[in-house]
Amino acid sequence: MNWEQVKGNWNQIQGQAREQWGKLTDNDLQEAAGERDQLVGKLQEKYGMAKEQAEREVDDFASRM
Repeated sequence: MNWEQVKGNWNQIQGQAREQWGKLTDNDLQEAAGERDQLVGKLQEKYGMAKEQAEREVDDFASRM
């Protein structure tokens, strides 16, 4: 699934994102609103990840959807 598809289905995918990244709150996921860069930023903030690592995880997540 490409990121545009993820964004379009964000309401259904939020639960899977919550399972993947347990430290993200419902509010974090709502703020990200399916925006890739916002989600990357939230992962960096909550998990202390480098930007490249967070981008890799987000891309891996999208490819599994």
